[in-house]
Amino acid sequence: MSLTEINFDGIVGPSHNYAGLSLGNLAATAHAGEASHPRAAALQGLAKMRGNMALGLPQGVLLPLPRPNAGWLERLAWTPEADRALLAGAWSASAMWTANAATVSPAPDTADGRCHLTAANLVTMPHRAQEWPDTVRQLRLAFADGHHFAVHDAVPPCFGDEGAANHMRMAVEHGAPGIEIFVYGRPGGRFPARQHEQASRAVARRHGLDPARTLFVEQAAEAIEAGAFHNDVVAVANGPVLFTHERAFADPDGTYAAIRRLLPGAQIIVVPEAEVSLADAIASYLFNAQLLTLPDGGGMALVVPGEAWTHLRVRPFLERMLAGNGPIRQVLPVDVRESMANGGGPACLRLRVVADPAAVDPRFLLDETKAALLEQVIAAHWPEEIAPAQLGDPELARQIVAARHALLDALDLLELA
Repeated sequence: MSLTEINFDGIVGPSHNYAGLSLGNLAATAHAGEASHPRAAALQGLAKMRGNMALGLPQGVLLPLPRPNAGWLERLAWTPEADRALLAGAWSASAMWTANAATVSPAPDTADGRCHLTAANLVTMPHRAQEWPDTVRQLRLAFADGHHFAVHDAVPPCFGDEGAANHMRMAVEHGAPGIEIFVYGRPGGRFPARQHEQASRAVARRHGLDPARTLFVEQAAEAIEAGAFHNDVVAVANGPVLFTHERAFADPDGTYAAIRRLLPGAQIIVVPEAEVSLADAIASYLFNAQLLTLPDGGGMALVVPGEAWTHLRVRPFLERMLAGNGPIRQVLPVDVRESMANGGGPACLRLRVVADPAAVDPRFLLDETKAALLEQVIAAHWPEEIAPAQLGDPELARQIVAARHALLDALDLLELA
């Protein structure tokens, strides 16, 4: 079995819109009410995936969920006189941020030697709490090989779980045993702390993780207050490297010491507040980046949103970091403006799975031929623009349903219809 990291990116769905439903996500609420561009959003995401493939990295896809979700509105007894935010929730394309799809523990870390995935319940935000049953259906298709994978339903909704956006794994290399770091928040602030400690502990137990190699770390309350609604807005890890803002964790020194104790070769890159403020880090999504191990000993690359690369204070820091000849050898800016305007950067758009690609359903793995096919489907079927007032329009709903069906048909995945 040849284990490697596969990034599974969410294809931005045809109902992508700016409804501003996500309290604590400053970008999403700032752009609420603006017109969105689903076709451009999906093509931007696909271009990012192609960029990763061009680096020689395996790439997967996860598909938009059924929208509008009429069944959800029916269960809520929604009527046109009811809260319009519920209607917008039924149209939400938020499942495109697959970092929230599940928490993933690779086979070298688990008691039974399988890769475990637990779908996130996402109960803190009503528009996202509807996602997990459809997410599980998809994960159980993509990772159906029971010799290699175990896919679990979401943790009960008494404890909020936001998936891989609040989980990090560090290891000498992807296929080696690692340490798993679960980051949770404490409730009571201006914005909700979306990840509950008990949800994280339940996931760790389900996955059969060794308690001696598992850390539960509190996110800094000030980071959540500043708009870091997930840990991946202020920290990202890959292999033996942690790239973090100095104000990401409630006890940074204790966190770094625990990591170094369990992984003596850990390399921790701390970005000081004096060089990049917490506000600048969140505005630019510097840490909501893909930190990737390049093949053939090429070091690591940091895939950042264009907003970070053009930021007046963030770019000088990145240039100093590159000049320092540390583990991060390249910074690769990408255009994901449509996703960024809704509060999700490059890291939000992907779920990392360390596995043997041969064990994954090939319909979920991307190559250039399939990427070209997806590009054609998106260009032909995705709406060019959606204004908020159009949510609920029957003709637009039919177009969105037909667009998703065309995608499923192209990928031979109509069992997800």
